[in-house]
Amino acid sequence: MYVSPIREPLVTGKKTYKKITDEISAPIEGKPGKAWYAGITLTVSALLLGLAMMGYTIWEGIGTWGLNKTIGWGWGITNFVWWVGIGHAGTFISAILLLFRQKWRTSINRSAEAMTLFAVMCAGLFPLIHMGRPLLGFFVFPYPNTRELWVNFNSPLLWDVFAISTYFTVSLLFWYVGLIPDIGTIRDRMKSKFKKWIYGLLSFGWTGSAKHWQRHESISLILAGLAAPLVLSVHSIVSTDFATSVIPGWHTTIFPPYFVAGAIFSGFAMVLTLLIITRKVLHLENYITVGHIESMNKIIIATGSIVGIAYITELFIAWYSGVEYEQYAFLNRATGPYWWAYWIMMTCNVISPQLLWFKKLRRNLVFTFILSIFINIGMWFERFVIIVTSLHRDYLPSSWSMYEPTMVEVGIFIGTLGLFFTCFLLFIRVFPVIAIAEVKSVLKSSGDQKDKSETKEKH
Repeated sequence: MYVSPIREPLVTGKKTYKKITDEISAPIEGKPGKAWYAGITLTVSALLLGLAMMGYTIWEGIGTWGLNKTIGWGWGITNFVWWVGIGHAGTFISAILLLFRQKWRTSINRSAEAMTLFAVMCAGLFPLIHMGRPLLGFFVFPYPNTRELWVNFNSPLLWDVFAISTYFTVSLLFWYVGLIPDIGTIRDRMKSKFKKWIYGLLSFGWTGSAKHWQRHESISLILAGLAAPLVLSVHSIVSTDFATSVIPGWHTTIFPPYFVAGAIFSGFAMVLTLLIITRKVLHLENYITVGHIESMNKIIIATGSIVGIAYITELFIAWYSGVEYEQYAFLNRATGPYWWAYWIMMTCNVISPQLLWFKKLRRNLVFTFILSIFINIGMWFERFVIIVTSLHRDYLPSSWSMYEPTMVEVGIFIGTLGLFFTCFLLFIRVFPVIAIAEVKSVLKSSGDQKDKSETKEKH
């Protein structure tokens, strides 16, 4: 006789609706602790450094970077692709898992959605700076004008503008629509008239009526349906920046699925990095459980394995093609001057995630936290390897060159990290880091035995 396995509780502890609201709202209503102040000081300092380096770049020009006639793309585009990849997990968790009715998404989707917006903001900075004259950035938008100057729709870089702006817009709408019920809850709990007025404006008059909930669910499903294909399209379009070229190591049709899998892989790693810290600092262990961490680790195993297969496929295609330029490009990656970057990539992205096949490691928070950082380091090096090692030795030995980033490039990257984490720290002080209404919707499946009087308690 088959016995179905017992599902792990999505919410632990004896929770009532009121207790859920109180505990998740506590970081917004209370004063921030020393850890928050220490974090915001560090991140704002990094952001100010980045702004100073951006200003210096705009004032002096792109010559302040380590680029040369051979390597026109360096840290700037490496960081751009890396940040776009990190932004993928939010839409995946929110949209696709919502459409598939995966209840374990409820405690982690809000943080992942916010992370998506902040990561895309960081990504958008690099092409703008890389233009050299950022004030002319408006030329990439196809608006009609008296000069009849239209953009080049054949340019892959223009595809990025459309893909990322669409992705950001839909993700922002999806995130904010999901926030509205919780903003209404926070509005009703605020004692300050000014704060109550601000949250009242942001809640759009939310009352929690049946009509409001029906419209909320309808628009959420519509936006999820729009956002789900964007998970596949955005990074596929980013990958065509490379695939449509004739550079050895870039001109391959495997890039779109390979980039998408890698993006979800790195995005989930960043979600884990943020949530493991957040659950500890904000005391949310009952809502972001070890079961949630394990579910995300399973997706990391799947996407990490796809990335590993993609690496092997690239090597096979280069060998099978018989094109000596392609063969040399991959041989140079593994044994050339940048061999160390290649093997860091392989170790972090292919070997280390396979340890998650062991359940004890999959459920170990310290190991998961360290591994999530390793994965994002590995995924950064993947983009570095693809870009720099393919460019620094191309068809003509006379044009071979080496690339070293300058302190200006490093400072800008540190600044984007500061922007990302500053935005996240401000987010957890202004909005609920966990979707209150959605957690309440899965409370019945939490496995806890509650009194009827408790479950009927008004919130």
